[in-house]
Amino acid sequence: MVKVAILIVIAILGAAIGAGSALWAAGIVGGRGFVFSDIDSAGWVSDWSIGSEAAGPYTRARIARHGLLAMTKEEAVYFTRNTEDQGERLSESCRYVLSGEDQPAEWWSITLYDAQSRLPMNDDGALSLDVTRTGRTQAWEAMVSATRQAEEGLWISSRNAGAFDLTLRLYRPSQAMLDDPLAELNAPSIRRVDCEDR
Repeated sequence: MVKVAILIVIAILGAAIGAGSALWAAGIVGGRGFVFSDIDSAGWVSDWSIGSEAAGPYTRARIARHGLLAMTKEEAVYFTRNTEDQGERLSESCRYVLSGEDQPAEWWSITLYDAQSRLPMNDDGALSLDVTRTGRTQAWEAMVSATRQAEEGLWISSRNAGAFDLTLRLYRPSQAMLDDPLAELNAPSIRRVDCEDR
């Protein structure tokens, strides 16, 4: 009888651990982002199996959960970042300068998402930045903040985002980008300007 009880306890613990790890790997618990990221370029991380035949069931579940709508790698690649250049978590209470250059792709965008992988609930109409607003050949700079700081200039609204992250999408990336993302990605910088509570 004792052996049967031990086997039942072991089976219950195994099922709980297995279910918990599956939920974590799929992104249902434990936050957003690429759990199995194998690319990290200045804090912008990606799981390079996304969009390829190498993507396993946990990767596919995480993609479905967080709405990346991942296409094949030849069509799009994705990077995400949730910290600024000094390693602090991105937060609605702070202002940031996001700056970079054109990306090795036919078209690219950067979109802000809240901690629940949703677009923040605001009507600012400024949750994304794309190549059509920056120009193709020159360096660009955008403010990321809860309120617009100036009438002119690029702005991404973090109002009602809480702790947030940014997703960089590269559509129709160059072959060089697919072959060597660490060398080819023009990783944007995220410099914290100030915070309300500091």
